Amino acid sequence: MPEIHPTAVVHDTAILADDVHIGAYCVIGPNVDIGQGCEIMDHVHIKCNTTMGVGNRVHPFASLGGDPQDRKYNGETTSLRLGDRNHIREHATLHRGTGNGGGETVIGSDCLIMVGSHIAHDCILGNHVTLANQVMLAGHVAMGDGSAIGGGAGVHHFATIGRLAFVGGLARVARDVPPFVIVEGHPAEVRTVNVVGLVRSGIDQDTIESLKGCFKRLFREAGPVCERLPGIRKVHAQLPIVLELCDAVEAAGVGTHGRAREAARTDDRWARTR
Repeated sequence: MPEIHPTAVVHDTAILADDVHIGAYCVIGPNVDIGQGCEIMDHVHIKCNTTMGVGNRVHPFASLGGDPQDRKYNGETTSLRLGDRNHIREHATLHRGTGNGGGETVIGSDCLIMVGSHIAHDCILGNHVTLANQVMLAGHVAMGDGSAIGGGAGVHHFATIGRLAFVGGLARVARDVPPFVIVEGHPAEVRTVNVVGLVRSGIDQDTIESLKGCFKRLFREAGPVCERLPGIRKVHAQLPIVLELCDAVEAAGVGTHGRAREAARTDDRWARTR
């Protein structure tokens, strides 16, 4: 049987695995499904329509599954879905999706969401993502596997943070961040290749050196980037990681204000809201 503190309030539609721990003064709302080995510490609020995999730990005063902060949201049924072994630290807020954005906010597995971070509606985070303290993700942000953001950074809605990219603390991210690079500043600018992240993820040294060469051609040579992409793709056609970088740079270049995901949105952004 789940271990539920006497002061906790658990809705009768919530589904708890046999070994789940619910701490003091928690509120677990309707249609919440918490998997094996999860620990929900004291004073946590999981509002509704939230699914959680195995081995997650949620620290005090975190709030999960809250209504999206979006004027287009009109009460439609939406959800929040977490994978396995995530650590959600104190005062973090993770909101459900909106009907306008696919209806679901998704967190992968093995993520670390540090104190006071905010993950807004319709965000999609991959696996092994790290958000340091007070990171702010606006709606519809996507983060690739192994990406990380330093403390206090803010990310514009519909922006994409590429795989194994790193965003420096206090950065203002208004456009897509390519995979495998480090960005920082206000506004954020591409600085260098994220060698530490690549090595930690097991990327071999030869591939890293190839990425460094491509980085110099893409971000340090003069002239339009689009003119250099075909040549880089041709030389490194057998290196998927280089092609991934080129694809991301190209998508951002044709996106709205450098945000590929925003160019694909189907809603009327100029429509009046309630």
